[in-house]
Amino acid sequence: MDPVLYKSILSYNGTEFAGFQRQANARTVQAEFEQALRQLGWQGQSIHAAGRTDAGVHARGQVVSFRLAWDHSENDLVKALNYYLPQDMAVSSVEVADADFHPRYSAIWRRYRYHVICQPVRDPLREMFAWRVWQGMDLERMNLAAQDLIGSHDFKAFGAPTSDSGVTVREVFAAEWQQEGDEYRFDITANAFLYHMVRRTTLMLVEIGQGKFPVTTIAEGIRTGQLPLNGLAPAQGLVLEEVSYN
Repeated sequence: MDPVLYKSILSYNGTEFAGFQRQANARTVQAEFEQALRQLGWQGQSIHAAGRTDAGVHARGQVVSFRLAWDHSENDLVKALNYYLPQDMAVSSVEVADADFHPRYSAIWRRYRYHVICQPVRDPLREMFAWRVWQGMDLERMNLAAQDLIGSHDFKAFGAPTSDSGVTVREVFAAEWQQEGDEYRFDITANAFLYHMVRRTTLMLVEIGQGKFPVTTIAEGIRTGQLPLNGLAPAQGLVLEEVSYN
């Protein structure tokens, strides 16, 4: 039978991965997924993905596509893939995609969530999936600053383009912090993101929440193309939550 184009939702714990994209001498999400596909007779050259997450970044809603000659049900394909995938990866769904579907170029928005915990003593378990800071954060200040992200802007101060010829204009649809006890969650949704954009933005907002920079810092960064900090929030706090398509 001829290969069929499939769309799959993939989750993974990014702790032990050197990122999504295949690398010559490192363990990556792409390489592990392609190895599982080969066990099912896949003969393709490369899968496609909605985004190339950094080393240590997690995903709950990564989307990948691949062509496969498979004469069983989609549910059977989910089971077969999960049988061959390592324990820190799992497929939640598989469906036949339209012929022109591409997980990256067909997407209309992506949503990331960043987890921060605020307490003085380290917490080895929670810190696998969150950034621990110690100095109180003002939720109202962070949300006021985050509102300046919304809209279509040149975000060159916040990240790098994903290709040498790429532009740095992105449209942010929503950006909001929520607090529950000592845990803070930052959700940001955009049509696409620059390389390191979410982690740099998160670092800046946390610093604003701690009173180290004025609330207007985000707006000034967009206006001038420069930020007072060039660092990044740690990778382990970030999760690719969802990618949406028409």
